[in-house]
Amino acid sequence: MEDNITSEQITTFSSDKESLEEILKTTSKGGYQLPEFQRGWIWDDNHIVSLLASVSLSYPIGAIMMLENGNPQVKFKARPVEGVELSTAIEPERFILDGQQRLTSLYQTLMLNNVVKTRDIRKKAISRWYYIDIVRALDPNFDREDAFLSIPEDKKVRNFRNEVIKDYSTPESEYREMVFPISKVFDVNEWRFGYYKFWNFDPEKINLFNDFENKIIKRFEQYLIPVIKLLKGTPKIAVCQVFEKVNTGGIPLSVFELVTASFAAEGFNLREDWEGKLDARGRKISEGKKDKLHKQRVLLSVGADELLQVIALLTTYNKKLVNQDVAVSCKRVDILNLDLQDYLKYVDKAVEGFFQAAKFLFQQKIFHKRDLPYTTQIVPLAAMLAQLSNRDLNDFVNSKLARWYWCGVFGELYGGAIETRFAKDLVEALAWISGGPEPTTVNDSNFVPARLDTLRSRNSAAYKGVFNLLLRDGCLDFRTGVPVEVNTFFEEQLDIHHIFPKAWCERSNIDKKKYDSIINKTALSYHTNRIIGGNSPSVYLQKLRDQEEFGLDRQAEILESHAIDVDKIQGNDFDGFYQHRREALLARIERATGKRILRQEMSIESDGANDFEYEDEDEN
Repeated sequence: MEDNITSEQITTFSSDKESLEEILKTTSKGGYQLPEFQRGWIWDDNHIVSLLASVSLSYPIGAIMMLENGNPQVKFKARPVEGVELSTAIEPERFILDGQQRLTSLYQTLMLNNVVKTRDIRKKAISRWYYIDIVRALDPNFDREDAFLSIPEDKKVRNFRNEVIKDYSTPESEYREMVFPISKVFDVNEWRFGYYKFWNFDPEKINLFNDFENKIIKRFEQYLIPVIKLLKGTPKIAVCQVFEKVNTGGIPLSVFELVTASFAAEGFNLREDWEGKLDARGRKISEGKKDKLHKQRVLLSVGADELLQVIALLTTYNKKLVNQDVAVSCKRVDILNLDLQDYLKYVDKAVEGFFQAAKFLFQQKIFHKRDLPYTTQIVPLAAMLAQLSNRDLNDFVNSKLARWYWCGVFGELYGGAIETRFAKDLVEALAWISGGPEPTTVNDSNFVPARLDTLRSRNSAAYKGVFNLLLRDGCLDFRTGVPVEVNTFFEEQLDIHHIFPKAWCERSNIDKKKYDSIINKTALSYHTNRIIGGNSPSVYLQKLRDQEEFGLDRQAEILESHAIDVDKIQGNDFDGFYQHRREALLARIERATGKRILRQEMSIESDGANDFEYEDEDEN
């Protein structure tokens, strides 16, 4: 966590114990509210009963974390805890950062004289009233959780034949059954008097209830909760990071949701801008940025966080053009520090950058997100294209961008923590296009020949990269002679399959590490692969010629488009085929990256090849 605290501010928080009753009363008046981005209340019936039992025993239920309102850096739109009804909008004293589920459960059960809408263990919606059995609660041999009763909305308990076996629907029935409504713990007088009157002021019943009040109800009245209060001067990034670390209510919040909360305080609905506008029935009535981007299949991996990253890059890059002291960056802190004006200034430009990126990838014959070597590399690419105007995108610029792109793929440089590389690439690639030195990504890219031998899985960016290069360079379908990119674009059944079939290789005692390498694989349609089966190449090639009625010359042209030596494959010479194709693929990678690959002999049996993790892959 970054340390942005001033010298006068020694600490960012205070810690104390506060009365449960006072916390709930302040919450009921809107003094304590939730940041708008907090997800809804989700606790189920079992959690609620367990929580109530813990308070009745004075067991700890954990600390509550709140943020003092009035922080000039942190402007969150507020919403009341579920169940709180305010006649007018009220500015809260504090925001509840951690403890929403516990406070909402306690508020709805203890403060509202209303049925609680929750869920059962199977996540089915149910409505419940909560009672505590007076006799069981006072019995030290009885499990406290079993003393709490979760009763249906009509306050009648039925058996499996739907016959009513217990009825708590009137105060008299509550007195008779000796069950106390938990919603009365902070307002017990009226219920107590009714109970005494029902039992004709029987001393034994009075003593029983007095004992219950002293041992159970008083625990609720006197219960203290540890409250950690973040002070007004706490930096925005610290508030957001603290919230994410303590948020245990379900799915962790993304940076998008935190920015959404910040923009909401200024009256802008970021989620609606991203996802589209819905009517009262939940039907979409206008498109969001997400809908527009995802019309391009290659952009299906682009989410709201990626859009914000590009906006942060454009914001900081353009500020640096004016002030050299500004760092170009799109880390979390930079996104969280975006203001609404930054977003509105660059969001359309960022969206256009992604569209230009889709067009660029289309030119590289990459049509779908599943075929992207790195989904992350779209971010700096979109930022570069957003910063460049359409008139700048000539052949010279496109060739530079293509070289940068393939260097990133075959240098395998986008697989780790890459926000720093995003920024470096944006600055350096744009400078390179203007005559500056090669970007670090181009300079650092280094493809080792032995790496080809180890590429066996789609999990590898370089594996997909080889497949993409074959498509880009115009490989033809073995059966139809049609460019494979056509099959890919129209989403026909296409995959990467063995050239020398797996079954044949196993019968011929070919090393699995070799026959499963990308060197022995290429893009084939489903129908073509069925014809190939487990036959030797010479057999299935003859079968294809006979079925598709083309000659040796045309078949040779098709095979050569896949970087396959015709004589070697026709002669079932696996080793000769393997060495030739290995060299041919290396030459294609050299052309794409614009970098010479050193050919020191590092065979698959050498130590160098085994430095790479071996990832096995099934045929399909």
